[in-house]
Amino acid sequence: MSLRAQQSQNISRNVRRRRRRRRLLGRALLVSLIALAGSGIFLLVRIASSSTTRSHLHDRSPSTETIRITTTSKSRGTKTRGTITPPAPRPLGAGLRVMTFVDTSRLIYPPHTANGKPSPRVLQTYIWYPATGISLTGNTVNAAPATRRGPFPLVIFCPGFDLYPTSYASLLRTWVRAGYVVASPVFPLTNPAAPGGPFEEDIVNQPADVEFVISQLLAQNASPSSPLHALINPASIAVTGHSDGGDTAMVTAYDTCCRNPGIKAAVIMAGEELNMPAGGSYYPAGSPPLLAIQGTADTINPPADTYQLFDQAPQPKYLLILPGANHLIAFTQPGPYEAAVEKVSIDFLNTYLKGTNEVAKMAINGNVPGIATLTG
Repeated sequence: MSLRAQQSQNISRNVRRRRRRRRLLGRALLVSLIALAGSGIFLLVRIASSSTTRSHLHDRSPSTETIRITTTSKSRGTKTRGTITPPAPRPLGAGLRVMTFVDTSRLIYPPHTANGKPSPRVLQTYIWYPATGISLTGNTVNAAPATRRGPFPLVIFCPGFDLYPTSYASLLRTWVRAGYVVASPVFPLTNPAAPGGPFEEDIVNQPADVEFVISQLLAQNASPSSPLHALINPASIAVTGHSDGGDTAMVTAYDTCCRNPGIKAAVIMAGEELNMPAGGSYYPAGSPPLLAIQGTADTINPPADTYQLFDQAPQPKYLLILPGANHLIAFTQPGPYEAAVEKVSIDFLNTYLKGTNEVAKMAINGNVPGIATLTG
């Protein structure tokens, strides 16, 4: 037999094999159709394949067969396409990075400087951020950020007088695991290690510190070389704070003298309305939503101060009362009070920074017998 005749015979044999495979596939599908028909489900199957014989002996490109399956409910007569549910996203851990921002436009003068000379305001800033592939407890220094899951809303936290950002680490990490970047500056003259000791009168300079830190964080977010690049949503920023830090946050969010109109929400913990030297008034049009939190046993920031700022604030506003809680326990010590603060504050931030409307959930988490009462 000639070579050409052998090739022709081989081609014919391959064609017959492919046709036989298609007949067998059709029979198998027919059996499946009959079985499924008895259970009230009909399958519409279309097999698309090449009906032409390959014209070249060495054409080894695979043929394609596409199967589309549509299920039909007998009772409702509706058609639905089968879908594959993607796996749930991995839980977020908390990375920690410490950056130092120097504001040379504003100076600190002796005796409140370490070198006895006028010095710029140095703001060491703790930045907790969402990260994956790390421990879900504590925080991992300089962990790789979960940039692909972002960008994330930014929450600025202002610590109280004679306290560090790390004093509130448990609470702040909870916000991070809920999908927020949390940045907290060490204020130059009100932290425990301030030259000459903490100087509370410097609180009037802290709103400008917050504004400066926000600007630096957004610059880092915009810089391709920064470890924070593309991590922050600049259109979704909240300011929060405790005690004197709460006063600072109040000015930043609500005082016409110094407010940042880009602030979308504020959480004030045991704070009050601070009278600024530049004057101004609170709650202009466009003021952001407020969550005020206060312990009834607080002897440092009397509850009346929080009640006053809450009463004067426009809607939407919420007041979380913690019966029996003192000035610190609900914000610096894990326990039932802090758990209530965590849940309600996350519901609040989700509602006004992420737009998920968790007001009903906030009402449930904010009303715990003996622990918390929420009004709003």
